Amino acid sequence: MKIRTGTLQQLKSEGKRFAALTSYDMHTATIFDEAGIEVLLVGDSASDNVLANAGTAPISLDEMIPFGRAVARSAKNSLVVMDLPFGSYELGPDQALKNSIYVMKQTGAAAVKLEGAKLAQISTLVDNGIPVMGHVGFTPQTVHALSGFKVQGRSDEDALRITKECLDIEEAGAFAIVLEMVPAALANSISEKLRIPTIGIGAGSGCDAQILVWQDFAGLSAKTPSFAKSYLSLRQQLSQAASAYRNDVIAGDFPSSEQSF
Repeated sequence: MKIRTGTLQQLKSEGKRFAALTSYDMHTATIFDEAGIEVLLVGDSASDNVLANAGTAPISLDEMIPFGRAVARSAKNSLVVMDLPFGSYELGPDQALKNSIYVMKQTGAAAVKLEGAKLAQISTLVDNGIPVMGHVGFTPQTVHALSGFKVQGRSDEDALRITKECLDIEEAGAFAIVLEMVPAALANSISEKLRIPTIGIGAGSGCDAQILVWQDFAGLSAKTPSFAKSYLSLRQQLSQAASAYRNDVIAGDFPSSEQSF
C-alpha cells in the first residue's frame, strides 16, 4: 500500500503506530520499503553519517539532492521525506518555498521537513501544495545555540514552550512533527494534544511513531546514541567479512576456480 500523508493521519486516528528510518541510497531504501517501513527520511544526518562532517549543519541542499533522488526512485510504498538542510529556509518563506520546489522537482520526494517553529515558512509551503513535517525539541542544526546535545523540555517553562510550538506547527498545516530528545512524559502529553502524528527519537514510547538513523539501527555507527537500539551488529559483521576477504586474497584462496572463467 502506498503510504501518503493522509495514511499517517488515519493511523493516528485509529491509534496505530508506524515506523520511520533514515535512508540515503537505493539499497537501504529498497530494503526498508520492502520491510514495510512507513516513512523514509532523507535526513541531513547524511552530513555526519555519510559525508564525514562533524554535525548536520555543513551539508548543502545540492549535496542532499542525489541522496533524495536515489531514495525516492527506489521506495515504492514508503513516504519519502526530504530534510531541508541548515541555511536553506531560515531567511524566510520565499527562500523556503524556492528551495522546497527545487527539492520536490529534483528528487520526487513527497514532503519536506524543517526544524523549529518556522510558522511562516510552514504555512507558505503548505499553501503552495508542499507537505511539511515539523521538528522540535533538540534540533541538530542549531546544536551550538542549544549549547550541545542536551535533552530539551525538562523545566516547566521549556515544556510549555515546546508544547506551544507543536500546537502552532500543527495549526500552520504540518502533517506530522518529530519530537527529538524530550522527556517521555512531555512527548506523551504532546502526542495526546495533537491531531497530527508525533514521531519520536529519544522521546519515549508515547509518540505515534519512532524514527532512527539507519546506521544506529543497524549497528554500523562507531557509537550508538543511548536512545537508539541496534537491531544488527553490522559494523562488526562487515569488519569480520572484510578481514576474511583479505585473508583469502593473501592466501590465494580468492578467487577460486568457481569465481574464475
